[in-house]
Amino acid sequence: MAPRPSHLRIRSYNVGFGDCFLLTFSYPGRSQPRSVLIDFGSTMQSSSGPDGGMLEIAEKIREDCEGKLRMLVATHRHADHISGFAGASGKVIASLEPDLVVQPWTEDPEIDPEATAPAGAGEGKQRARAMASRLSAMQSLAQMALSEVPRLEASGNITKTLATQIRFLGETNLMNAEAVKNLASMGSRNAYVNFGTPLSLERLLPGVEAEVLGPPTLEQSKAISHQAATDEDEFWHFAERDGNRARAGSGSPIFPKAPIARTYPETARWVVPRIDNLHAEEVLAIVRTLDGVLNNTSVILLFEVGGKLLLFPGDAQLENWKYALHGSKDAEAIRKRLADADFYKVGHHGSLNATPKSLWNEFKHRDDDAGDPGRLKTMVSTAAGKHGSDSRGTEVPRKVLIKELEGKSDLSNTQRLRSRKVFWNDVEFDFD
Repeated sequence: MAPRPSHLRIRSYNVGFGDCFLLTFSYPGRSQPRSVLIDFGSTMQSSSGPDGGMLEIAEKIREDCEGKLRMLVATHRHADHISGFAGASGKVIASLEPDLVVQPWTEDPEIDPEATAPAGAGEGKQRARAMASRLSAMQSLAQMALSEVPRLEASGNITKTLATQIRFLGETNLMNAEAVKNLASMGSRNAYVNFGTPLSLERLLPGVEAEVLGPPTLEQSKAISHQAATDEDEFWHFAERDGNRARAGSGSPIFPKAPIARTYPETARWVVPRIDNLHAEEVLAIVRTLDGVLNNTSVILLFEVGGKLLLFPGDAQLENWKYALHGSKDAEAIRKRLADADFYKVGHHGSLNATPKSLWNEFKHRDDDAGDPGRLKTMVSTAAGKHGSDSRGTEVPRKVLIKELEGKSDLSNTQRLRSRKVFWNDVEFDFD
């Protein structure tokens, strides 16, 4: 009989605003456990985290996995999920020589927007490459958005909250080029997955199965290429053109011979703050849209081991979830299977749009009784005050969601970690 794990420890590290989870499977009669790292990034270090930041966390990961990773998952390209794969911390993770690196299909270098030709043939590959190109172009716009923040702040014409939101989303949506490059070369084998991609783990993780529930491809669901907008196709084409101009570094004035006013006429001063505020709102809308599209490329993984189901959805938002839960031919069976989940990694750091109520309400192991040993276990990695707005009900983590998680599940929350020496939470399972 093939060996099966006897124990699993899921460890979440206090990276601040970001995700980093290490699954460590122990096998009877084997001296070395087998580990899976899911994401390693941050856009705001925790004030109570380790003094050495991401490098110290990387070194702790190396210790915890005993110097070897069997599998590494980078759910999507956002900085708060992959920034740790760059720099000194990235070198530590690369030294763990993961056997398999799993990323969403949009990261496949064969559909890279800089490729000389699309991979394979046919309309599907062309459309895939077009989406990758648009994502790349929009990330150039994120850089442009960041460059606007100092001027807008100095003008005094926009609120601090608006400038903070643009800065956060701009930083989150930057290309993370070094991390992306490192991930492409880090594994012995790379898998670029979508809904339904088979992942054979028997050799790497005996007794562990993994099902890919997202993201869908464009053929499976066009909805992932946008969030709600009035004219998605035109918007993306417009964004791509602007992004290409940004990459080209074009900064030439439209009317080069026109005189430049050094001060505003008295009659025009009233309109300048309004123009700045409108411009800031438009910039924020662009980076918000990009943020949503990248989240909709997030890998959703369902692990099964020892009769337990463990759900890791990255930052998947509603458009990503809809295909697995309602759009695929197996949607009904998937919903029934997910209802038996024993563990849920809370999506998108506890945001309002990443834990569908139709999913949460069906979890059978939700329970008001905190003493129930079979109660649903949940984990969230987050930091308050970094994203969203309390007044608009978009704060991350969403207070009403955290209250529900605390009332109906055993919640491990990195926000509660206050030690610089013990900067992790653990959830453990024993298997018969």
